[in-house]
Amino acid sequence: MAWLSVSFLTDAVSAEPFCDALLENGALSASIEDADAGTADEKPQFGEPGSVTTPGWDRSRIVALFETDAAVDAMLAAAAAAAGLSAPTEYTAETIEEQNWVQLTQSQFDPIRVSDRLWIVPSWHESPDPTAINLILDPGMAFGTGSHPTTRLCLEWLERTVRPGDSVLDYGCGSGILAIAAGKLGASDVAGVDIDPQAVAAAIANAERNAVAARFSDSGQALAGEYDVVVANILSNPLRVLAPAICAHVRRGGRLALSGILREQAAEIIDVYAPWIALQVADTREDWICLAGVRS
Repeated sequence: MAWLSVSFLTDAVSAEPFCDALLENGALSASIEDADAGTADEKPQFGEPGSVTTPGWDRSRIVALFETDAAVDAMLAAAAAAAGLSAPTEYTAETIEEQNWVQLTQSQFDPIRVSDRLWIVPSWHESPDPTAINLILDPGMAFGTGSHPTTRLCLEWLERTVRPGDSVLDYGCGSGILAIAAGKLGASDVAGVDIDPQAVAAAIANAERNAVAARFSDSGQALAGEYDVVVANILSNPLRVLAPAICAHVRRGGRLALSGILREQAAEIIDVYAPWIALQVADTREDWICLAGVRS
């Protein structure tokens, strides 16, 4: 079986309505890409809520999938008319053969070496080092597969910090990777909390897969207790708002690490947390930092 992939250029304003109209006029799928991706003019679209004020790309590329015998010219014209736009004067088309998409997706994810003794290993891979601490974690809908710099920063900090018998709270647990790592590093009491019910479900499943005893809960439930170690890998805006709540779970003498923070945001986060914990830059990777401190 095969499909026809059709792509053409448009602008940021037209891209989304054109995609919607394509789907309503027979396209099997439609997506928007940066037409300048991979060049010096590439325009990343990421950031905290509110930080991207003009979403989309001035030079957008729409990629639509059709049946191989589709009347593409007529369908593009119909979609353009429905969206109140001009039909593209030029487009490219190529045949896409059927593939084993599961196998293709899996091939993109290899084991990640965090340190000499800590690896993140997708379930379909053999561990490169069976004697290491291996976190079995598959890419999923919840944030935290170990590939992002902030996750790596937190994992490295936990490896340096967690002592046998520690209690650990993963605040904003996502996939549960940090809580699971803490359990495998010797923590005896491990908990995680997240605002996203899908993340909580993923964390529970991942902990079971790794044979780690950990409690995960939705942020709508009351969270009590103080911990020896608290780690929060979320964005700077929620870190600001949640400072009193996060610090309330760090026991006296306990340690806190925060990530999801860009270099230029460090000073402000340090000031916000100063009434409870004196934070310092513990480590950096690319444009991201990890802040850490001890509650006196």
